[in-house]
Amino acid sequence: MGRYIIKRLLMIIPVAIGVTVLIFTIMYFTPGDPATIILGSNASAEQLKQKNAELGLDKGYVQRLADYMGNLILKQDLGKSYMNNRSVSGDIMERFPRTLTIAFFSILIAIVIGIPLGIAAAVNHYKWQDSVAMIVALFGVSMPGFWVALMLVLLFALKLALLPAMGIGDGLRSYILPCIACSFGGLATIARQTRSSMLEVIRADYIVTARAKGQVERVVIYKHALRNALIPVVTDAVTSFGLMLGGALVIETVFSIPGLGVYMVTAINSRDYPAIQGAVVFMSIVFSLVMLLMDLIYAFVDPRIKSQYQKSKRRIGDA
Repeated sequence: MGRYIIKRLLMIIPVAIGVTVLIFTIMYFTPGDPATIILGSNASAEQLKQKNAELGLDKGYVQRLADYMGNLILKQDLGKSYMNNRSVSGDIMERFPRTLTIAFFSILIAIVIGIPLGIAAAVNHYKWQDSVAMIVALFGVSMPGFWVALMLVLLFALKLALLPAMGIGDGLRSYILPCIACSFGGLATIARQTRSSMLEVIRADYIVTARAKGQVERVVIYKHALRNALIPVVTDAVTSFGLMLGGALVIETVFSIPGLGVYMVTAINSRDYPAIQGAVVFMSIVFSLVMLLMDLIYAFVDPRIKSQYQKSKRRIGDA
């Protein structure tokens, strides 16, 4: 298992390099002049030229890419922001915990509600519980996160005045609406996948045998059926978590939460190339780590997968 983890961690390196080259190329050919945004439209041509030279924007594509990749690989330096001259790495580390908080509690809400909803739908197949669960899932899949966020603000912040509409001044209360808004899509996906997986499992022969032996229905469902149905659910849950990290960027903008979302939107509007590139590279690495986490959860949920890792390790040792 340890060799597998190391191998997967090493695979993140070419992914990060590929993403870096891609986003650098996109930003290089994107219209707009950071020097004009920084100095204003009244700046003279000489001032703009001097500012571009100061930022290193007067160099060609290959030279700029080589300089950026050299700093990233050799110094682990994502550069400095054009707007505030601060380290991009420092800004990301300061803001990412807020984005991670939203994504973590969002997936927690999605799992806590989605899995029981899917189980109830499967156990009560073609009954009203199944219909209600699937209607809820359909709404969750159909409604964009930003629209849900706006509706939650309208109801709970403006109409009922129960929760703050923006910012993080009220501590954890400030994260309630963003987390609920961000969880809707993942909740629906997890509920539908749980229902589908459970319907396949509860018709299997070993479930019929367990019931024939007189096992309590709760034990049959939660101990025998659910565990064997969890692999595709885990896939959807972990993938949803990765998507929630991206979705949180939009939700943060709606709720004015100073996380990576607001940071990236501000950077895009101001053509702050180092900030945009650094944030995208960082998020690609985080998503790769999330995918590694998914494989490790597989081994924990299904002993057969864990035994495959162990057999592979023994073969290597025998060789």
